[in-house]
Order: sequence, then C-alpha cells, then structure tokens
Amino acid sequence: MNYSFFQFKSKRIALYYLIIDVLYGLNRHSVKPAHFSALLAGPTAFFLVLFFADLNPGHPEVTRMAAVTVWVAIWWLTEATDLAVTALLPFILIPILGIADSQTVAAQYMDQTIFLFIGGVLLAFAIERWNLHQRIALSILSKLGTNPATMLAGVMGATFFISMWVSNTATVMMMLSAVLGIIIQVEKHNLSPFQKNAIAKAMLLGLAYAASIGGMATLVGTATNLAFYKIYLDAYQDAHDMNFVSWFVLAFPIAVLLLTAAFFILKFSFLRHAKKVVFDRSYFIASLRQLGNMAFEEKIVLTVFVMTAYLWFGRKDIDFGSFHITGWSHLLGTQASFITDSTVAIGMAFLLFLIPSKNEKGKMLMSWEEAKKLPIGIILLLGSGFALAKGCDQSGLSTWLAQELLFLKDASPVVVIAGICVIVCVISELASNVACIQLVLPILIAIQKVTHLPPLMLMVPAALAASLGFMLPVATPPNTIVFGSGRIRAADMRNAGLLLDVAGIVIITAASMMIRLLIWK
Repeated sequence: MNYSFFQFKSKRIALYYLIIDVLYGLNRHSVKPAHFSALLAGPTAFFLVLFFADLNPGHPEVTRMAAVTVWVAIWWLTEATDLAVTALLPFILIPILGIADSQTVAAQYMDQTIFLFIGGVLLAFAIERWNLHQRIALSILSKLGTNPATMLAGVMGATFFISMWVSNTATVMMMLSAVLGIIIQVEKHNLSPFQKNAIAKAMLLGLAYAASIGGMATLVGTATNLAFYKIYLDAYQDAHDMNFVSWFVLAFPIAVLLLTAAFFILKFSFLRHAKKVVFDRSYFIASLRQLGNMAFEEKIVLTVFVMTAYLWFGRKDIDFGSFHITGWSHLLGTQASFITDSTVAIGMAFLLFLIPSKNEKGKMLMSWEEAKKLPIGIILLLGSGFALAKGCDQSGLSTWLAQELLFLKDASPVVVIAGICVIVCVISELASNVACIQLVLPILIAIQKVTHLPPLMLMVPAALAASLGFMLPVATPPNTIVFGSGRIRAADMRNAGLLLDVAGIVIITAASMMIRLLIWK
C-alpha cells in the first residue's frame, strides 16, 4: 500500500480545512452559517472528488473535470454566491488543472452565440426605449379587453409575442405597468372582493407564464435556448440541422400548445366565477390614443425589427407549395456560410447606433448609455456553461459518462424523454434555468452516444423543459416580479404552476415523439 500517497493527500486536506477555519473566523460576524455552509460545500466536494476519486484510471483529467463540474453545480444550485461569480470558476480551474489552456477556455466566454444574445438584447433595448412594446400590447388589449377571459387572452398573447424577441425579464417589466393598470380599472367595477382578487391573480400569473413560454419559441427568446444552440453546434458539427428557422419550426407549435394550456388552467383556476363580468374597452383605447401616431423612431425600430426577423427566417428557401420565397443566402454564394444568425443580430443592432432620432436632436436611435445595461452576468453565465461543455469534451468526461450510462441503451425513448423533462423541470424550479441546462446537456450528449437516439430528440426537450419553472416565486425572474406585486399568494402560484408544469412535460414529451416520426428518424 502506498502510504506516502495518503500522507500527501491528508496534508493537502489539512491545509484546506485550515484555510476554511481562518476564512470562517474572519467572516463569522458577516456571513450566516447556512450561507457559509453552502460556500463550503462547493470546494469541499471539489477536493473530495479530486483527491479520493479515480473515475478513469490512467486519465486523471476525467476526474479533475468532474471535480470542477461538481463545485460549479453545487454553487449554482445553492446560489452560494452570485451566479455570475460562480461562472468565473471554469476559467480559473480548467487551465490550472491542465484540462485546457486559458485561450481555449476564454474563447468559450465570447463565442459567436454570445453575440446573438447581445444583438437580441440591443434590439430589445431599442423597442423599450421608444415604447413600441406598449403600442403592441395596447393594440391587442383594445380589441380583446371585453371580459376577464378575453382580457387574459390579450395579456398573454401580447406578452407571448414580445417575449419571443425580448428577454423574459424585460418583457414582464415592460408589460407589468399595463397589467397593473388593467387590474386597477377592474377594481373600479362593481365586483365582489373575491372576483377582483381572482382576476388580478389570473392577469399577473398569465403575464409571468406567457413571458416564460414565449421565450421558448425562438432561439433569442431565452438564454437557455442559446445555451443549447452553442453546445449542440459544438458537439455535432457535421449535423447542419439547427438554426433560427429550424428551432422555430420545432418549438413554436409546442409553445403555442403550452400557452393554450396555461390560458385554460388560469381560466379554470381563477375566472370561472367571473364569467358574466363585462368590461369597457375604453381604457385601452384611450391609452392607445394617448400614445398618438407612431413616431419616426418607432417606425424605424419596427422596420429594423422586421428586417432582422426576415434575415433570421429567410436565409434558406421557403416553399409553401404554390408560393416560393428565395432565401437571401443565394445572393452571397459560398460566403453565405460565413454569416450566422449572430452576424445578423449584431449587424441590425449596429444600425440603430447610426440612425439619428428625429424628435431628439443630436441623438441616435440607440446610444451607448442604453447599451451599458447589457446583462454581463448572463453573458458570463452562458460562457461558463460553454466552457464546462468544452472541458467535458476535451477531458474525456463525456465519454466516461457515456460508458456509465449503458443501462439506458434498451430504455424506451418515451421514458427517456419524459424522465429528462421531469428532472430538468424540477431542477429549474430550484436553480437558474441557464445553469440547469448547461449542467444537463453534456450528460445528454453522453446518453445519446449510448442510446443512439437522434441528438435533437434528447436536447430539444431538455432545453424546452428548462423554461417550465412555473411553481415557485424564485423559479424564474417573471415569477419573482409578479409575486413582488403583493397580489399573489405562494399557494396560488404553486397550485397553478404545478398543473402547468405537468402539462408542459406531457406536451413536450408527446410533441417530441411525434416530431421523431416526422423529422428525427
């Protein structure tokens, strides 16, 4: 027996606990014991795996990468520190442990997919700055706001559409004032307190749920979709079957089905006692008239937005049978492959910085002051997930996982997909959706190597399920924002959210099995 080996490890562990004791002594008056325990759990698990595990004898980098992943996972799940701070760990640890060099890891933090996210956020900032979102929302509500059910449909439809292009959080912040205005108008009617509360709960929960569901429909709708996109492209470079259009074709019908399910769940849960209530649409019509005619800036932002959508959708030929649209990629020949969806996003956002405003002399449609609001934390979080995926691939951890998951080889595809959806949904209720999907996708790649199922059949359901956090106020920022209004009880969100989570798992699983027959053969 090699006693010197254990002696060496014991010295390292003793040194580690000495450092922890000193740190706790310095912070015992400023850090709560539970918080410090969460902070301690990450590095403790890291050193235990690193020193006492040998997952793949002869290949220590596999164990080292597993240790890194465990530390990051624990801190993400417990939120021991800010998610963006944890996101820096892969950049520190992967090079130190000899898994990949700093240049390789750093490249993951500024991958082209990150620029797709940045471009989408800048377009969203422009839409928000010139109040285009309010015009869209009020235009819908002025036509549908006649009774609680149609009003709920209007709120959810408007939110769903905006959230397809704007981040879920920004969408809820944009729409919240309008929805609260609706609730205030409702409270002026001669209704019972029970009916008023029920309508308010339905509207606020409908806002939060529609924002999360709308983000599922497009690649730029939520960061979890972009995380999937990058990891999939890296893992299956020869597939060439995933871009903005192909995601939309797969995800949009599922999102519409889930939105419909959310509407009927909220209608049954809260509005069944307010069926005969009728509202005057004059509030929405008056609010829309107060905006006046579309300003020059709104028209240009809308034009840029429509052009961006066309360039995302119109890369390849679109054939509707008797009607055919030629894709713009034909104009560029072989160079078309050099231009990605992220190039389009940044290029169109760049235009906004060059077009002058007509009503604000000396200013452009977008300024760098607005751009400074870019969510650096989300960018780092995305990059860290990409770095973890790269480390899993280069270290051989993905291959090791595939060997360990051989028992899934003979499992039924429907069981595998439903199991993935359940696990991802549960994790996303308790932790960051982006962190969840970035931890799960490398494992799914390993499962795919074992089961030989089409990669998209495993990864797309997981990416969609990551947006299913509907039960808890902390599950998603939209949930947190509407819960902060003080008009919703945790039990209201839990009960409605549980039904919607179950509906989401069933819809995603069933749709995935149908798509498997048509596309994922």
